[in-house]
Amino acid sequence: MDRTMARNALALSMILGLASLLVIQVCGDNSRVGQFSAAHYYEQMRQLQAFKGSLIGRDSVSGSAISPSLSSARQLQAAASVPRVYQVTKYGADPTGKADSTEALNKAIADAFQSPGEGSLTLMDGITNLGGPQINLEGGNYLISKPLRLPSAGAGNFMIHGGTLRASDDFPADGYLIDLSAPSASSQEGNEGSSLNSQLASSSSYNYEYMTVKDLMLDSNFRGGGISVVNSLRTSIDNCYIAHFTTNGILVQGGHETYIRNSFLGQHITAGGDGGERNFSGTAINLMGNDNAVTDVVIFSAAVGIMVSGQANTFSGVHCYNKATGLGGTGIYLKLPGNTQTRIVNSYMDFTGIVAEDPVQLHISSSFFLGDAFVLLKSINGVAKGVNIVDNMFSGSNNGVHIVQLDQSNGPFKEIDQVVVDRNNVEGMNLKATVAREAVEGNGSSWTVDFNSILLFANLIKHVQYSLTTSGSSFPNHALRNVSENRVVIESDVAAQANVFVTVDQGASSLISN
Repeated sequence: MDRTMARNALALSMILGLASLLVIQVCGDNSRVGQFSAAHYYEQMRQLQAFKGSLIGRDSVSGSAISPSLSSARQLQAAASVPRVYQVTKYGADPTGKADSTEALNKAIADAFQSPGEGSLTLMDGITNLGGPQINLEGGNYLISKPLRLPSAGAGNFMIHGGTLRASDDFPADGYLIDLSAPSASSQEGNEGSSLNSQLASSSSYNYEYMTVKDLMLDSNFRGGGISVVNSLRTSIDNCYIAHFTTNGILVQGGHETYIRNSFLGQHITAGGDGGERNFSGTAINLMGNDNAVTDVVIFSAAVGIMVSGQANTFSGVHCYNKATGLGGTGIYLKLPGNTQTRIVNSYMDFTGIVAEDPVQLHISSSFFLGDAFVLLKSINGVAKGVNIVDNMFSGSNNGVHIVQLDQSNGPFKEIDQVVVDRNNVEGMNLKATVAREAVEGNGSSWTVDFNSILLFANLIKHVQYSLTTSGSSFPNHALRNVSENRVVIESDVAAQANVFVTVDQGASSLISN
């Protein structure tokens, strides 16, 4: 018995040694210096484990063989552990940018969609969890003549990262380098051999969920735009540099919760003072959807830095210096009259202004406006409600520019409620506010305080507080006699030497609480 066990142990040692040599030989034959991949390594380990399992199963110490079903389960488990990172050069993509890589890149994307994972995380109903496959551009520079598009809608948990994409001279003028929109029926017909169309048929109202585009440089070559995200949920665009667009650097249409962060966008490559930036025509970020966020983003050249026509968006740490105010464009344009619901905080409007049409629930605070940049409230239907422009800094060149202005060319503002412009500090520009404080001194029975130079709206004072102090022995009766044309008149029944202090408010709520 002891001799039999010894022989078995010796045979097992020899087999394992032979298997180790086999792994070394396999690696030596199939790998090249600088090209050995983790995917190859895990595949070879899977084959080795299967080989060892079959040998050990034939002559185990206990003398019993491993069941075929258990062996198959181990093989499937090992196969599932292989990372799904798709290196585009293996599909023939040219990392030098000389040859067209469109077909190779789209083939890699299609393969990434071929094996949807069964990840534990459940996405929206009708959205298949792909398990996190990655399209790795390997730091290459790729020329493409058509948009990169996903082969089917109804999928999520997918990433494209790590390289440069450049539009060719014949790239569609209305296309986007990366197009995250549902493919048309004709484009799906080209994938008849794929099982995707049945697997990813979506009953969801969204095309995609949890898609990530990061660490990319996109050169639109003045042929269309950079990234399009249409009707998608929880998309991340992170650390991207998007240049030479003519339509939109980034378009977000419909959907929900697209986050754009740590990125740079500009139609012309400039750091300011470049004559070419006067030729801008595009929009850096076009948000046509709700509940999106733009954080720590620089926009250095565009006709419009950020165009907003969706609700409940937030901007933080945005630096616009596309010189739009002085050259005819806009930094941030809020084009959703009557339903703004936008927050702009901790941002830097560098020679670029903010325009808001009929603002309702707009908050602008803790931001810096340089170079006579200002906030313009534009009347469309004459509505301004729930607006806070507070705690900002404005710096100009002493040209008499107001920090907040009204465009009433379409008609005056008529519905004004809870508009607060206050606590802004100003240098080289004219202060405008909805809250003002003044003091006058004189000997007489009437004191007038004119607030027109400060108050934002004409002939609109909703609330007045005043105090009258006199140093004389008399105690005159006094009262607020008139509030019109942004002037406050205080009168007394007898003449007196008095100081009058007045505070007025144009933004006090017209709502009466019970």
